[in-house]
Amino acid sequence: MQRNAVRWGLLALFADGPKYGYQLRTEFDARTGGTWALNVGQLYTTLERLDRDGLVAKAGTNDEGRTIYAITDKGRQALANWFATPVTDTDRPRSELAIKLAIAAATPDVDVAAVIQAQRTESMRQMRDFTDLRRAADPSRDDITWLLLLDHLVFTLESEIRWLDHVEATVLRRRRARRSAAPRAAAAPDPAAAEPGVAEGERVR
Repeated sequence: MQRNAVRWGLLALFADGPKYGYQLRTEFDARTGGTWALNVGQLYTTLERLDRDGLVAKAGTNDEGRTIYAITDKGRQALANWFATPVTDTDRPRSELAIKLAIAAATPDVDVAAVIQAQRTESMRQMRDFTDLRRAADPSRDDITWLLLLDHLVFTLESEIRWLDHVEATVLRRRRARRSAAPRAAAAPDPAAAEPGVAEGERVR
């Protein structure tokens, strides 16, 4: 989940030395290229939990009076375990887009094609923006974490657009099949109506 990702992301920033709160925010922003907004409240709440859980500990103050934290041995072991453990489906955040389209597909009055096209247009715009940033990046100078994050964003959007195409084709095909089946069902003769006066269970076989 996102909360866990922030927790481990902040803990990883301590690997190269002690840091204070605002320094963590600055480095987190730099590592993610500003694509993952981290507000001050979330930062300090997460830092307090890391301290509470014994993963970091106060290591004094700097010249400006800011509290400095350092990773503990327990924190280093926990971080190593996180790096070694694959992300499972239960760790992934729920997709608002997937839920939105699933509900739209089951709602008769919703123009699913229009919903999908609006999302496709936005996803393609985002993908172009990230692709432009990736092309403009200098591999010899820019942070590797920023470059890999851009790659992830581009690949994720490519996959999302393919999935949107699949959803559109699947939903429209099923709706066409239901519409074509409806007239046949309406035109089918009713056996009871064909034999007036014959009680149920007494029809000639």
